[in-house]
Amino acid sequence: MKRVIRRYELTDEEWERLKKYFPERQPGTLGRPRKDSRDMLNGIFWIARSGAAWRDLPERYGPWQTVYKRFAEWQKSGLIEKIFHELGEDADPEDISIDSTYIKAHKASAGAERGGGR
Repeated sequence: MKRVIRRYELTDEEWERLKKYFPERQPGTLGRPRKDSRDMLNGIFWIARSGAAWRDLPERYGPWQTVYKRFAEWQKSGLIEKIFHELGEDADPEDISIDSTYIKAHKASAGAERGGGR
């Protein structure tokens, strides 16, 4: 089934490379089925790429608490690092950009007087 790929989400090709890290539920396993790992991962990427707070996660990824819990679990197990290394193999350094909103600058760099003129 072809999925609609939204901004910040994994392509089908990327998911094919990563799904080996997310085994299918074994038959006879008790308990509620887990939320789809691809949706959880897309939610994590949405947070990482957008810079938004967890509470602002779009509902299509599920409850933010569930996505955060899965992120914490995968981070602790080292899976998140493996995923970023796997996807980073094809990264093009020319696509890297720095947004000025992430860089702190002194008030004087914006034209303010030095010494905090009162």
